[in-house]
Amino acid sequence: MPAVGIASGGRSKEYAGELTRYVMVTCIIAAMGGLIFGYDIGISGGVTSMDSFLNKFFPSVYRKKELDKSTNQYCQYDSQTLTMFTSSLYLAALMASIVAATVTRKFGRKLSMFFGGVLFCSGAIINGAASAVWMLILGRIFLGFGIGFSNQSVPLYLSEMAPSKFRGALNIGFQLSITLGILAANLLNYFFAKIKGGWGWRLSLGGAMVPALIITVGSLILPDTPNSMIERGQHEEAETQLRRIRGVDDVSEEFNDLVIASDESKKIEDPWRNLLQRKYRPQLCMAILIPFFQQLTGINVIMFYAPVLFNTIGFGSDASLISAVITGLVNVAATIVSMYGVDKWGRRKLFLEGGTQMLICQIVVAACIGAKFGLDGNADNLPKWYAIVVVVFICTYVAGFAWSWGPLGWLVPSEIFPLEIRSAAQSVNVSVNMIFTFIVAQVFLTMLCHLKFGLFIFFAFFVCVMSVFVYLFLPETKGIPIEEMSRVWKQHWYWKRFVTDEDYPNDGYEMSKPTIVNIV
Repeated sequence: MPAVGIASGGRSKEYAGELTRYVMVTCIIAAMGGLIFGYDIGISGGVTSMDSFLNKFFPSVYRKKELDKSTNQYCQYDSQTLTMFTSSLYLAALMASIVAATVTRKFGRKLSMFFGGVLFCSGAIINGAASAVWMLILGRIFLGFGIGFSNQSVPLYLSEMAPSKFRGALNIGFQLSITLGILAANLLNYFFAKIKGGWGWRLSLGGAMVPALIITVGSLILPDTPNSMIERGQHEEAETQLRRIRGVDDVSEEFNDLVIASDESKKIEDPWRNLLQRKYRPQLCMAILIPFFQQLTGINVIMFYAPVLFNTIGFGSDASLISAVITGLVNVAATIVSMYGVDKWGRRKLFLEGGTQMLICQIVVAACIGAKFGLDGNADNLPKWYAIVVVVFICTYVAGFAWSWGPLGWLVPSEIFPLEIRSAAQSVNVSVNMIFTFIVAQVFLTMLCHLKFGLFIFFAFFVCVMSVFVYLFLPETKGIPIEEMSRVWKQHWYWKRFVTDEDYPNDGYEMSKPTIVNIV
C-alpha cells in the first residue's frame, strides 16, 4: 500500500484579529439560512405519515397502509407519486444553485440569501393552500429554488467572515440551524397531527414561511463579506469591513492577501471551465465526492422518513412522531459537540470516528429489522424492548452523522476553494448534493420494498468506502486561512502531483516538508 501523507507540516499565517461579537452576531444570523433546509427535511416526512394528508393527496398509499393490513411492511409506502412530492424539491435546488453561482459572484452573498428566503416563502404559501397534487409539487419546486440559493451562499458567507481559528465552529452554525429546523418541524408535526378535522398538515407545510422570513429579513441587515466586496471592486469598503470584523486596526496582511487572490480570480473569464484545470483537480474531486458520500451515508433515509420508518418497524403514528423528535434532539446535541471539537480535534478525526460509529449502527439496525420482519416484511407487534433497541441504535447513528459528515460535508468544501473558482465550485458542491438527495429520496421507498433490511447494509457499504476515502485522500484543513489552503494539497502524498509551486506563486510563507506516514 502506498505511503499516505498527512498534511501536518508547514507554517500557516496568523492574521491579526479575534472572534468579535460583531462576527458572532452576523454568523448566527447568516447561519439561520439552514433553518429552511432543515425545516423542509423534517416536515416532509412528518406530513407523509399523517392519514388526513395521505387520504387527500395519495389515497392509494392510504388504502395500502390502513385498509390492507396484510401488506408487506417494507412496501406499504412504495409510491412514485409520493416520493416525487418529496424529491421534486431537490431538482429545483439543483437548477437554482447553478444560477446562484453567478448571482453570488457578481452581486454578493447577501442577495443570494435574500432570493433564497423569498422563493422559499412563496413555496410555503402554495403548499399550505394546496388542494391538488400539482400544487404540492409546484410549491416544492419553489422551496427547492429557495434552498438552492441559500445553500450556495450561506456556507461561503460563514467561511469568509470567520477568523481561520474559529472557522469550523462558526461554519457548523449552518448545520446546527439545519438540525434545529428538523427538530422544530418534528415537534410541530406531532402537535399539528392532533388537530381535529385533519387540516394540521396545512399548518405544517405553511409554517415554512417562518424560517423563510427569518433568512429574508436577516439578509437585509447583514453586511457583505470583505472577500465579496474586493471581488466587486469595493476595496476601501472591504478594508473598513475587515477592520470591523477582526476587531483590530492593522489588517493589512490579510487584506493584501485577499486583494492578491481577487486579482488572480479576475484573470479567470470562465470559472466553470477553469474548474477543469489540473491544479484544481483536488478541489473538484472534493466538491463532487464529499456531497456524494454525504448523501450515501443514509442519513436522509432516516430524517426524511423517520416517522414512516418508525411506523414501519411497529410504532403507532403518535409514537413514530415522538421517536422522530428524539432523533431530532440527538441531532442538535451532536452538532453542538461538533462545533466544540472541530477546531480542536480537526476534520479528519471527526470524519473517521463518525464513519465508524455509523457503520456499526447500520449493521445492528439491519440485523434487528431483518430478524423481526425477515424477507416477507410481516411481523406481529414489536416487543417494547426490541423497539427501544432499534431507536437507541438509530439515535447513535444520527449522533455519529451529526458530528461528522453532517456539518463537515458543508464545512470542508466551502473552505477549500480559492476565490477565483469559489462560487462555481460551491455550486458544483450544492448541485451534486441535490442530485443525490433527489435520487436517494426518489428511490428509497422502492429500494426498501425490494432490498428490505438489506437497504441498511447497502448504505453501510458506502460508509465504509467513504471512511477509507477520507483516510487516504482528505488532508487536514484545521486552522489554515482559506486564501492559503493550497498548502494542504501541495503537501499531500497524492494531490501534490497535481498542484505545484508554480501554480500558486503568491503563497508568501515557507513550507516545510509534509509528514509521511507509512502504512503497511
